[in-house]
Amino acid sequence: MRLLRPLLLMLLLAALGACSGNEGMEDLQQYVIEVALRPGGEVEPMPEFVPYEAFAYSAASMRSPFDIPILAGSGEAAAPVSIVQPDFERPREALEEFALGNLNMVGMMTRSAGTVALVQDENGKVHRVSRGNYMGRNHGRVVQVTATEIELIEIVPSGDGDWVERPRTLTLQR
Repeated sequence: MRLLRPLLLMLLLAALGACSGNEGMEDLQQYVIEVALRPGGEVEPMPEFVPYEAFAYSAASMRSPFDIPILAGSGEAAAPVSIVQPDFERPREALEEFALGNLNMVGMMTRSAGTVALVQDENGKVHRVSRGNYMGRNHGRVVQVTATEIELIEIVPSGDGDWVERPRTLTLQR
């Protein structure tokens, strides 16, 4: 076994050495020369780029469109008179503890006094709501109850110290 390994190694080296001749390489060298002499493809020229011109903002000295309009001749901003204001003296109702997004209309009932909506709060408790009731944290007063929705008007701060009315709708969850 010891003599067999070196013998096999020598036979393998002799076989590899016999294959290392330059015969057949002429065809490959000729092909490489032919490919090198072929005309190359044409590359499109680089497009011309127009230099970037920065935008110059020229309205910086003008009045901001987000400011309160100025009355002509007075030189002062017009102070809007707000007649909308929530009633902070009235007793708060149970559904005013919850955000309107956490309340779901789950049903309705028709009674002799009118239509009553069934509203489920985030704790799972169901409340009866009719026209004139309040719900939500933004002083939302129910103005109409239908078979599929509750329409209410919320009174929210306008951001400049006044209050504005905002209509909202709570739809029946199926």
